[in-house]
Amino acid sequence: MALEHPARWRSPAGWPLRARLIAMMIALLAVLGLAVGTTAEVYLRKTLYDQLDTRLDNALNPGRGPKIDGMAEPEFRDRPFPGAETGSIALNIASPAAVQGGIVGVYTDDQGYADNRYEPMTAAALATLAALPDDGRKTDITLDGYGDYRVVSTVLENGRTVRVVALSLRSTHDTLLQVALVTGGGVLVTVLIAGFAGYVVIRRTLQPLDRVAATATRVSELRLDRGEVELVQRVPDRDTDPRTEVGQVGAALNRMLDHVGNALEARHASETQVRQFVADASHELRTPLAAIRGYAELSRRSRTPIPHEVAHVLGRVESEAKRMTVLVEDLLLLARLDAGRPLAHDPVDLTMLVVDAVSDAHAAGPRHDWQLDLPEEPVVVVGDGARLHQVLANLLANARTHTPEGTTVTVSVAATAEEAILRVADAGPGIPADLRPHIFERFARGDSSRSRAAGSTGLGLSIVHAVVTAHRGAVSVDSSPGHTVFTVRLPLVPPVTVPSVEQLTEAARPVR
Repeated sequence: MALEHPARWRSPAGWPLRARLIAMMIALLAVLGLAVGTTAEVYLRKTLYDQLDTRLDNALNPGRGPKIDGMAEPEFRDRPFPGAETGSIALNIASPAAVQGGIVGVYTDDQGYADNRYEPMTAAALATLAALPDDGRKTDITLDGYGDYRVVSTVLENGRTVRVVALSLRSTHDTLLQVALVTGGGVLVTVLIAGFAGYVVIRRTLQPLDRVAATATRVSELRLDRGEVELVQRVPDRDTDPRTEVGQVGAALNRMLDHVGNALEARHASETQVRQFVADASHELRTPLAAIRGYAELSRRSRTPIPHEVAHVLGRVESEAKRMTVLVEDLLLLARLDAGRPLAHDPVDLTMLVVDAVSDAHAAGPRHDWQLDLPEEPVVVVGDGARLHQVLANLLANARTHTPEGTTVTVSVAATAEEAILRVADAGPGIPADLRPHIFERFARGDSSRSRAAGSTGLGLSIVHAVVTAHRGAVSVDSSPGHTVFTVRLPLVPPVTVPSVEQLTEAARPVR
């Protein structure tokens, strides 16, 4: 099956600028060469035919002898006149049965001298020549077995005899063909040379534009949506000359990059302030929330009986304090991860981690069907065990919360040569299509109502994404009705760590 070219190559509008310039230059040169060649060919043809017509006129009246009955008879009747062109045709037709002449040929007489004579022609050729109009107009005909001829037919002065003279067009056609081939070859060679030279010149001329495009490409590959961005890419000064079009583009790109860099710095400063505020606020709220929970619990444990309504109110206060504590802890964790706080780098057995997490999930949701799919050998990664346990706990809580009772939830662990793969699959109703692109965003919820019954804060999956990303891994989701799979991929190769000053000092101590 033939391969289809990309759609952009089907139309010149999708070609690169370099290719379009070269194509237009070659097309223009080809058109000019064709015009010049055609003009030269037409002029040469006219000149050759004019010369041929002059020779026809001379052959029509080769010489005159004495007049008989008012008719100028040629001096030679049975042989061509002196100087007649070999291969030419001369006929005197008095009637279809009285035809004199023929095609001029060359022969050698008894004394070794070359001379002309008429050679007989075929009846078909004679019939074609006799059928020509005798109005004296010069026309081109083709005689079977003889080739192309330029012919003229006219009535002599006696009014009874038709004089037919024809000259071969072979040399004329050969000359026109040779000139056309030479002109076409010259145009082709010129176009090829001009195309190669144009490619070199255009490539060198567009090098500044390539450097500007390379700068824009490097900028486009930067992550500008989060974190601190050092936008140091700029177009070189030699490509910012305002006197040239490319220089104007380069200068405009540099100005735009300056504005973007300033905006990114302002955005990063604002994000830093917000993260710091969230971290400080979350840290400060932990103490009063712990106090509220402690006093509420202490009040309920008092030996003095308290009214039922007061006990209910204190229970609600404790419940909401717990919920707010979870929210504050999640916000504090996200703020620390956003700030780039380092995580622990310890060996973590994912197999045991999954067993423990699924046991906890079974205790929290006993009416779900929890399944395990574990490898025979343990899968060990390097990371923060507590945070990875939180990732798995959040995924299991998400499956328990958004699937009905009795749903099967399967947790599997696998490993390749480079990464560990953790999957949490459920047979629930699936994730709505409009929510999937935002599933890992903060405060994203599967339902429009912010139900407190499930205790969801909308931060569980965002914490999963943040923790996995901090471990240099990736998390993805594939969902359809009846099948939803969250896949976590973690590298098996531990990150390269730089030893601290204390470690270097300890290593440098002499051993006694």
